[in-house]
Amino acid sequence: MIIRSKAPLRLGLAGGGTDVSPFCDKYGGAVINVTINMYSYCTIVPRTDGKIIFNSPDRNVYLQFENTNHIDTNGDLLLHKGIYNRIVKDYNGGKPLSFEMTTYSDAPAGSGLGTSSTMVVTIIKAFMEWLNLPLGEYDAARLAYDIERNDLKFAGGKQDQYSATFGGLNYMEFYDHDKVIVNPLRLKKWIKNEMENSIVLYFTGKSRDSGKIIDQQMKSVFSKNKDRLDGMMKLKKEAVDMKECILTGNFDGIADTIKMGWEAKKQTSSVISNPQIENTYNFALSHGAKACKISGAGGGGFMMIWCDPEKRYDLIEALKGLKDGQVYTCQFVENGMQAWTLYNN
Repeated sequence: MIIRSKAPLRLGLAGGGTDVSPFCDKYGGAVINVTINMYSYCTIVPRTDGKIIFNSPDRNVYLQFENTNHIDTNGDLLLHKGIYNRIVKDYNGGKPLSFEMTTYSDAPAGSGLGTSSTMVVTIIKAFMEWLNLPLGEYDAARLAYDIERNDLKFAGGKQDQYSATFGGLNYMEFYDHDKVIVNPLRLKKWIKNEMENSIVLYFTGKSRDSGKIIDQQMKSVFSKNKDRLDGMMKLKKEAVDMKECILTGNFDGIADTIKMGWEAKKQTSSVISNPQIENTYNFALSHGAKACKISGAGGGGFMMIWCDPEKRYDLIEALKGLKDGQVYTCQFVENGMQAWTLYNN
């Protein structure tokens, strides 16, 4: 028997950062994101010898453990270990599982596309398929969040787990007590097509640790620095404005909202941007882009560039001439986490 799963990465369109506690607990958060045709993948092959194997070829990590119901969460592949511990404890009666797990992603960690949280959702979905766990979308997303933020103490928000679980274009609301409401947006085909043809993704060639950025954003809630808190409030408004622009097909409005959101985001932390990002930003604008922003927490990873479709080809060719980065295009996908089983003949 072979169990496979996948879940889509997401592109943050507006409001990113307002899904992080304590901001969303005190003021309420709002985010718009959309899942794209880049994925995290997981395969589980059950074993009968008691061994536990984690294989992550894209990170060049291979770990093997003897029969145990708890793996210490240190070293490499902390997400894999944390998920295993919680699944065994809460859903397998404390009894060890034996398997080989292989995981990889279409984007590097620190890309700003929700890679880490999407991998958590992908692995959870594989266990759901294997063990027939009765978890719905909200249950799986909340479990993923709980493992990352509470069990493993990783800093971060809530949007990534829910986007990977639900899939599609969503307006998400975040409140205190970890309450999350996912509102799917019904996107007309012509609007979807125009949006896909207006977006270019540029990987800056530098992954980043989002922890420092998120820590500054968390502190901004209680800080005397009104500029940072004001930036967070503007980001929340950005999500509301973006929703209206998308649903009405106001593409110039989308560009204006992206520009406003990027300036607001830079208010929330001193490490959101850097000279390389600013140089790439200005280069893109000088070659036909209408607006740009860094996807995710900031500091590196993927830049989302908005342009007129007729200028997209020339913009892509110009970006290819830059030394360190890589150019991508993307399509929106509607499905969230998926899993299936192959049975030996």
